[in-house]
Amino acid sequence: MSYARQMLGSHPSDLKLHADAEALAKVIEAAGDCAQACVADTDADLAETHLAEMVACIRLCQDCGDICAVVAAVLSRQASWDLGVVRPLLEACRAICRTCGDECQRHAPRHPHCGVCAEACRRCEQACAEFLTIMS
Repeated sequence: MSYARQMLGSHPSDLKLHADAEALAKVIEAAGDCAQACVADTDADLAETHLAEMVACIRLCQDCGDICAVVAAVLSRQASWDLGVVRPLLEACRAICRTCGDECQRHAPRHPHCGVCAEACRRCEQACAEFLTIMS
């Protein structure tokens, strides 16, 4: 069992969110994993010999990592949410994961670390999309 699932199950709040706990845990985990993958991919990109080719990938990974980290943090605060903030945040996460995943996939044949990051981006994009559907 993941830490996200354990924390969701052990939260003392009487306030119950209108959210599926499994889907919520999936988004928190995917966003946290994607943030980590983006940080690691950025570091690996910076070590590549053809750095100029990696500039767009680096920038997108930085943006994606930051947004994913915020999504994981905000969704982990389950005592109260402002749905007017959470929905656009999830939409932004889904959008940056799609864009970053596309860019990383473009580099994956030459740079395996980009393939790993693209996979993490796709997983997070999908988790955000599924959770947005449940929230609607």
